[in-house]
Amino acid sequence: MLKTLAVANYRSINKLVVPLARLNLITGPNGSGKSNLYKALRLLAETAQGGVVNALAREGGLDSTFWAGPEQISRRMRNGEVPIEYTVRQSTKRLRLGFASEDFSYAIALGLPEPSNSTFSLDPEIKRECIWSGPFYRPASSLVDRSGPLIRARQSRSWDVLAQHTPTFDSLFDQVGNLRSSPEVLLLRENIRGWRFYDHFRSDAEAPARQPQLGTRTPVLHHDGRDLAAALQTIREIGDPEALQRAVSDAFPGARLNIAPLQGGRFAIEFYQDGLLRPLSAAELSDGTLRYLLLVAALLTPRPPTLMVLNEPETSLHPDLLPALARLIIRASQQCQVWVVSHASRLIAALQQHPECNGIVLEKNFGQTEIVGQGMLDEPAWYWPD
Repeated sequence: MLKTLAVANYRSINKLVVPLARLNLITGPNGSGKSNLYKALRLLAETAQGGVVNALAREGGLDSTFWAGPEQISRRMRNGEVPIEYTVRQSTKRLRLGFASEDFSYAIALGLPEPSNSTFSLDPEIKRECIWSGPFYRPASSLVDRSGPLIRARQSRSWDVLAQHTPTFDSLFDQVGNLRSSPEVLLLRENIRGWRFYDHFRSDAEAPARQPQLGTRTPVLHHDGRDLAAALQTIREIGDPEALQRAVSDAFPGARLNIAPLQGGRFAIEFYQDGLLRPLSAAELSDGTLRYLLLVAALLTPRPPTLMVLNEPETSLHPDLLPALARLIIRASQQCQVWVVSHASRLIAALQQHPECNGIVLEKNFGQTEIVGQGMLDEPAWYWPD
């Protein structure tokens, strides 16, 4: 489980250290930085997938994602005694991402390359990566250290060189990691690759979830929901079928769900409701009903991830469905760590009733994202590698 998430110099986030629990609820007004915090977590996930540089390119390049304000906002600036203005930087300009977990922790720093004649002169470079044990970085707790192209792993009181010519666009997760020389890299890479993000379920008329699909055992729902029928049937066979039926009847009293096999190995959804003489197919379901079933399939997975992230799951849902969704999310948090970004007041209120819900309310002050009520003594201990 992640205990701390740290982000620096990314869009509206100048410096932010976020305490995490099993169930995390991220809220705040529009423009407060919820999406930026979510995107920062996705960037961290890309480090283990080999796609962090490409992900930054899709955002417009590293230079456009840097925090646009001054490095430090002084007390006089905050009091309005002097205008917000550029100050002399005290540190090298870096986009920094990191997290602390229950076993190993990780941080990455990205920067712009030195001027060159390369056609890829705007590609960001990975300047530093570290893996350590414990809640925050200390040189003595460092296990794997990457500085520029050099990657080293600690061996007792000395360091072993794992790679000397690592490409600046490749993370250490792409270059090293085996059970003998660097088990920490292998374990952490597989842990991060197991994170699941659900934020773009399609529910339009052409959505894959509305079409009968070839069915194979599907313990993990695809991020776009294309294998919904197979995922629901997998829950019925090797998951918790009673929980599936409760989730359906909780939101739609008297309704039940069936998965019908078709010719050619395809699966189709049959949704029975009181008062109807025949079941509804996925193509006939409303956007909200289909999206709710997609969330049910994601949250009742027979193979829980280490971290599941739901970005605005209330989209297209009627407010009356949100308490049932909250109960599903709370149930899922007993099996894995859950991160929810939401605007919906009914969903927020239902989740906040759970005693272990870690509510994080964001606000923007002087252009930078902050956590409401977080003072210096409330912030988890965190130190970036030099």
